[in-house]
Formats: sequence, C-alpha cells, structure tokens
Amino acid sequence: MITLAMECATNTVGLALLDGEEILAEFHLALARHHAEILLPALEKLLHLSGIPMKKIDLLACTNGPGSFTGVRMGVSTVKGLALATGKPIVGVSTLETLAMNAFPSSLLICSLLDARRDQVYAGFYRMGADGFPEIVKPDRLTDIEQLIRDFPADEVDWIGDGAIRYRDRICESRSERYPTAGGVRHQLKASAVGLIGIHRYSQGRGEDPITFSPAYLRVSEAEVKIGNRQDGDSSCCPGHKR
Repeated sequence: MITLAMECATNTVGLALLDGEEILAEFHLALARHHAEILLPALEKLLHLSGIPMKKIDLLACTNGPGSFTGVRMGVSTVKGLALATGKPIVGVSTLETLAMNAFPSSLLICSLLDARRDQVYAGFYRMGADGFPEIVKPDRLTDIEQLIRDFPADEVDWIGDGAIRYRDRICESRSERYPTAGGVRHQLKASAVGLIGIHRYSQGRGEDPITFSPAYLRVSEAEVKIGNRQDGDSSCCPGHKR
C-alpha cells in the first residue's frame, strides 16, 4: 500500500511517500514562505522524483490540527481535494500525536507542546504503546502555559515540540527532572510520522469522510472573534435585533 502523508500545521511543510511502513521519500521544507507557495510544487516534485503517479496512491494522511490556521486549512483542503478527485481514503492525524512519535521508544509520559502565542500552548499527553504508537493520556487542549505547569502530573516527562523549547526556562523552574536539550530534529514535525500513524489507524478501520473532514483548531480564529464581537455590539445597540 502506497501512502502519501502531509503536514502543514506549523511554519514548515512536510511530505512523505511510504510503501507499507517503508519510507520511500520525504521532504521537510522550512523556507519561511506561505504554505500555498510551497505545498503543491513540492508535492509535484515528490511524485516526479519517486516515479509514483497520483493514481498509484492508496491512502492519504494529513495533520488536521492544532496549529497554524492557514497551514492546517491548506493541508486539509488539499487532501480533501485529492480524495474527492481520486476516491482515495483519508486519515486525519493530530499534530501533537505526530510530535509524540519523536519520543519513541521513551517509557516516560510524553508531553507534546506547540507554541500558540499569547503565553498559550497546544498540549497533548501521551505514552508510547506496546505497538510503538502514542496512546492518549489526556486529550489535546489549548491552555495557558502557567496553568499547564500547575496541572502537570508528578511523572517524569519527555518534552517534545517548539512550545517546549520556547517555555523551557519557565518549565524548568517548576520541575526537578533534567530537561532535554533545546532545538534539534527531535522537536520537528515529520510527514513520515503522519504516514505511519495514518497507516496504523487505517488498518484498524478508521478514516475520515472527505466531505466532512475538517481542521481541529482548538481555538477560534481572530476573524471569528472579531465577527463575534461585532455581533455582540450590534445586539447591544439594537435590543430588538434577532440573530
């Protein structure tokens, strides 16, 4: 089975082709450019270099959040378009679960952290299962970094992600265990990890409806906040107004 995996949830773009669990090719692009400028040309190049046409793809896997609104939306919409055009199945994968794969074969509690700005993080807690895939301990959530620190369990933690790097000092102040070295590929999202989780999930009969498949942002966008504020303002000015 040939799987095309995609991740666009942060400021990077990742693509991978897998034959079963064997990684045939993988791109990791951190070019500080808009996802729209990179994703489709990179996908075309990946398919060309691998010699695998789109019609030979059996499964599509993609991160569906949390992360960058623009990136997540771009990845999900691209995969939906491909699925609708080709009839191929889709599997959506949490960005934080993808990060947790980098901790293999850790026996510690894994905390995947993505920087959500405004002193907030997207956080997910996992443990590595016997099958080598992350198992959810606590569902993904958006939280203030200080609240997250207060809520941390007593377990020794394996930290993964750019949120762990950004808030390293603040976390270290509240924790006694040795904190991992900042930076490095261990904290980067990998499209191949998306593919491996996607294959595993698909083998269990799990997948997405290409019509209803949608991002899991965990936070409303600034545009939605502004619209909500505008509606609240309108209703307060016009008590008889009905929504």
